[in-house]
Amino acid sequence: MNPFLSPASTGFLPSISLGLDFGLVRNRIYSAARGGKTLVMTKTFLFLFPLVAAFTLAVQTGEAQWLKYPDPGTPRTQDGKANLTAPAPRTAGGKPDFSGIWQTASPKYLDNLGADGVEISMLPWAAKLYAERQANESADRPSLHCIPHSITDFDALFVPKKLIQTPGELIMLFEAYHSFRQIFTDGRPMLKDPDPAWYGYSVGKWDGDTLVVETNGINEKTWLDDGGHPHSDALRVTERFRRRDFGHMTVAITIDDPKAYAKPWTVTLPWDLLPDTDILDWVCLNERDAAHTVSK
Repeated sequence: MNPFLSPASTGFLPSISLGLDFGLVRNRIYSAARGGKTLVMTKTFLFLFPLVAAFTLAVQTGEAQWLKYPDPGTPRTQDGKANLTAPAPRTAGGKPDFSGIWQTASPKYLDNLGADGVEISMLPWAAKLYAERQANESADRPSLHCIPHSITDFDALFVPKKLIQTPGELIMLFEAYHSFRQIFTDGRPMLKDPDPAWYGYSVGKWDGDTLVVETNGINEKTWLDDGGHPHSDALRVTERFRRRDFGHMTVAITIDDPKAYAKPWTVTLPWDLLPDTDILDWVCLNERDAAHTVSK
């Protein structure tokens, strides 16, 4: 068995990682297989592309995990394609239904959550740490060591994520790292002094057709993005999810961390629906490539 392959891999895309965000590159190689658009990779991953492309093409076998399977609940145009501008679906209770496979529309936000030019006023210690991470090309980012992304960088990550909405909970299943996140919408209060957790503790409430999610208790070992924006134990993240139509969602993220930033700042990420597909089996394996990361 190839040592980089997960034993659970049964599809034509392997469930592998060399210790960094291999899934990002792999997903771009086979974007055509999903029927998705090709995105330009950020500088963090460009040096890997020739190696990953050759390796992935060499090990492809069999069929993938229902990459192209028509969903009977998807509205269609006359030619049978998914109608991504149709009205957003709603639950039995009348709220927008966020269920589906979603992908961040651009990879730039993973490299820099503030890529659209928002003012980010870091306090001196945070600015110094961010400069150090930028100088070494984020060589010590958590994902390089098989530590999953957290709230904001998973929002920015352009590998697909599956949302499952129930009356009291919104569940996110991430293709990358076989990870999941729970957002409780059953009316429970925020925890006042939570133990640190990789995804913190999230509760949501409806503001019209927008789901407003508050998260605290996020482990300080996580980064806000792969570029290295830091945070403290005082971080509180507010997300506002709004499904504009069947195929498009906006996610507004507010960073409020008085120990790291002079004032709160907000970014808005576009998400696109990936119709008639599913997430793949992908895990991170033993940091195998961490020692070979290119840095300054």
